[in-house]
Amino acid sequence: MADNMRILGIDYGEKRVGLAISSPVGFIAQGLPTIERMDGKDYLEELADVIKENEVNEIVVGLPKNMNGSIGEKAEVVLTLVETLKSKFNLPVHTVDERLTTVRAHKAMTGAKMSKKGKKKRVDMIAAQFILQAYLDQNSRSAEEDWEY
Repeated sequence: MADNMRILGIDYGEKRVGLAISSPVGFIAQGLPTIERMDGKDYLEELADVIKENEVNEIVVGLPKNMNGSIGEKAEVVLTLVETLKSKFNLPVHTVDERLTTVRAHKAMTGAKMSKKGKKKRVDMIAAQFILQAYLDQNSRSAEEDWEY
């Protein structure tokens, strides 16, 4: 992975959009503030600001597959979002299987001394970090397989 290759991870939800950004060298996913999806508010404009501010080169979106691996209604919504992101931002957009990332995010916050409201806001960011980290780890393994020892 090239230096300064910034990748944005997205956990897309009906109420909130969790975000994470890769470190400049692409090894670690760091959380970004969650975008609240409120009536009349264009979250894509906020997303455009995040992409510009962080000089994003690539986007990874969590794909909520059914437990049996099939594509359900929620995944269809995300696939439509992927096409929207590709056309609006002219960047490569990938999907990562996000089954159980929200469950993992809740478990990661177990014991955290935080209000219920505070946890709700952070769970989407943490889920986005898990999504992006899975993508980064997968690409890191692929790159290692291409190296000669």
